[in-house]
Amino acid sequence: MGGVNFTEFFFLLVTGNMPSEKQRFFLDVLLVAIAEHGLTPTAQAARMTLAADPDCLQAAVAAGILGCGTVVLGTSQLCGDMLVAAQERVAAGEDRAAVALDMATAIRARRGKLPGFGHPIHHPVDPRTQRVLALAEREGIVGPYISLARAFEPAVAQAWGRPMPMNVSMPIAAVLLDLDFPRAMIKAIPILARTAGVLGHLAEEQERPIGFLMSHLGESGIAYEREGADAP
Repeated sequence: MGGVNFTEFFFLLVTGNMPSEKQRFFLDVLLVAIAEHGLTPTAQAARMTLAADPDCLQAAVAAGILGCGTVVLGTSQLCGDMLVAAQERVAAGEDRAAVALDMATAIRARRGKLPGFGHPIHHPVDPRTQRVLALAEREGIVGPYISLARAFEPAVAQAWGRPMPMNVSMPIAAVLLDLDFPRAMIKAIPILARTAGVLGHLAEEQERPIGFLMSHLGESGIAYEREGADAP
């Protein structure tokens, strides 16, 4: 205490080593990048849980983090797994661009979603992605994984027939891998960051509650149909 900051201590807890200056800097960057994302399903779940039990802050935090999955918040882990698989092929002698195109085409052919691309709000570019990659260039940490992430941009555009924005999940994974962060712990970054964001939402929920308002709007805004009955 008084000797290291929280980011450094987190890195030590996860890796067993103190971070280099570059590792500390970019861990801070990524935690800030993913901490807050508006009224996402995870934030709504946290707020509505607190509305149901205002005395159980920990349950509301848990409700918000349990949704860290393959659609919201947890996709950086999928990006990391894909980048590692791609880099194994590049290290074996295949061309980087060809590997990216082959993987993107295969995912498209099975009507899958390529992790790290597309966003409902941020288009044609994700400004968080642009900032992270610009800092990586500035700080000279671009390695094989960031290079692969870049290679997927034209590959995705070709496979899907249109450009799609690289969302922040991809540079989170690429930067962490280029800085030797454990692959299995990539998801820890959005979990830790969004915990702070969820706590911010819950602090606001205590002062300006909207949990029951969201519940009411959801109930009034969704029409239910009985089986065999005409739609209302």
